[in-house]
Formats: sequence, C-alpha cells, structure tokens
Amino acid sequence: MVAYRLNLAESFLLGRSHCPHCKKNIRWYDNIPVLSFIVLRFRCRECKEKISWQYPLVEIFTGILFLLIGYKFFSLSDMTTWATTIYYLGIISFLMIIFVYDWLYMEIPSAILWTAVGFVVAFNLFFDWNRIGVAKEALDFSIYSGVLAAFVAFMFFFLMVSISKEKWMGMGDAQLVILLGLILGWPQILLTLMLSFAFGAVVGLVLVFLKKKEMKSQIPFAPFLIAGTFVAMFFCENIFNWYLGLLRF
Repeated sequence: MVAYRLNLAESFLLGRSHCPHCKKNIRWYDNIPVLSFIVLRFRCRECKEKISWQYPLVEIFTGILFLLIGYKFFSLSDMTTWATTIYYLGIISFLMIIFVYDWLYMEIPSAILWTAVGFVVAFNLFFDWNRIGVAKEALDFSIYSGVLAAFVAFMFFFLMVSISKEKWMGMGDAQLVILLGLILGWPQILLTLMLSFAFGAVVGLVLVFLKKKEMKSQIPFAPFLIAGTFVAMFFCENIFNWYLGLLRF
C-alpha cells in the first residue's frame, strides 16, 4: 500500500485503504492480511477485479521477517531487547517498502531512503552511548563500523555508476548501499554485496531462460541488495563460520 501510494503521490498515513480499480473503500474485515485475500477469492468485493498477488506475498514475507526479528532479538523479560527489536522492525519496514517500490517502478523512493538513514543513525547513536566503557575497539561502535561500511560500499557502486554511465547500476543503488552499510557495519556489508550479485545473476539467468528478459535487459537491483541484507542480518555469523570451516578443511 505504501509503495502504491508513494508512486501516486498519495498520503499513506491518512485515508482508508481502497481498491485501485474501483476506488471504493475496503471494509475492515476485507483488509485482514492474507486471510481476506483468500476469503475474497483474490477479487475485490465491489468490482470483482483481481487483487494482485503482490499484496499477500509482501504480507507473508514481512510477517516471516518480523517473526525472525522477534526470535533473534526479543525477550519479554529483558527490557534492553525492546529497543533493539523496535529498531530492527523499523529497518524491515523501510527495506520492504524500498524492495517493493524498486521492483514495481525501477526506482528507489528518496523520501523513504533518507528517512531510514536518519532512523538508523539515531538508533545507532543511542546504542553506542550505552557501549561507552564496554567497547574494546572502534569497530565495536555501530556508527564507526556503519560509516566505514557505507563509504566502501558507496565508492564501489559510485565507480560502477560513473564508468558505465548508469548502464550497470543506477545512482539510487549507490545511495541505497549507504543505508545498508549503516545497518550492517563492517565487514558484514561485504557478505551482502557478494550475495546480492549472486542472487541477481541467478534470477537474471532464470528470466533469460524463461524468455522474460534478454541479456541486455535491465532489472531492478535494490531487491537483491535488500535480500542479501536480510540474509546477512540473520545468518552472517553462521555463514562466516561455515566459510572458515571450509578454509580450515
């Protein structure tokens, strides 16, 4: 809904949800995530037009990510985990909006991107304040680690944008990795970059094989960067340990 309204320059904070076809307001009981989609048999109650599969897919995927955040970070008895959980739920929300928007419209919404940057910086400053006296090195501070990761990632993408004149990558992607670097820090951002290019290559080849795209066709890259970020966010340590195990073997 947020991605759809952003594209139409409509407010996503005010106004009832409505059908994109007939524009009639959606009843509250027809607006229950996933369940209403099934009950209505994938069609609007009023005009009978099909409801896009994007809605339940985004709802399901976001729900799974929220569940993983709760499992990994939240403890009802530990109040210190509440701020961390709120922080990551916010990150998931911002990234899902960017994911969907770029997938649909081949563009990264600047308003969401830079609001997310402000959100991450504010929380990282809060977390770092509580680390004073505990941190052993500069990389233990989220701001230092995040700025380093954001700078390296941005310079890498900026060079690709400049050399290719935005044929390989758009400037929006270069700006997005600033946010991702601030979220993940160093060296986790390196894993995200490797995974995103791997995901992009696999999906691109599949689309070419299915004749949905040609070799020269452009596909949005932000979804692959964000998918790589999600993997790194939840499984970075496991992947690094697995990789180091292979090297030792």
